[in-house]
Amino acid sequence: QVQLVESGGGLVQAGGSLRLSCTASGTFFSINVMGWYRQAPGNERELVAVITSGGSTNYGDSVKDRFTISSDYAKNTVYLQMNSLKPEDTAVYYCTANIRDRVDRSYWGQGTQVTVSS
Repeated sequence: QVQLVESGGGLVQAGGSLRLSCTASGTFFSINVMGWYRQAPGNERELVAVITSGGSTNYGDSVKDRFTISSDYAKNTVYLQMNSLKPEDTAVYYCTANIRDRVDRSYWGQGTQVTVSS
């Protein structure tokens, strides 16, 4: 059973920074891609950023140039550095991982709340 454990959420003022971490635990062959999505009340879940095991990244348009995703796949961990935070970044941030095992399967974390005050 694979589990994703997130940390680093919290309350920050607009213009501030936060760093999220997510670690995958369990028994599996390897990780194909890890990343972050977010969901604000009344909105659909949207892409924040993902990074492949090869280092390729993809960002949502609203966070480009402010957020940076990085990974340490030796530790099965992904990080999200969030700078210049805005009130509209307030959401629950979910870690996701596509795991390679007997079959490829995607997993989600429980989510961590990020609140940006104006």
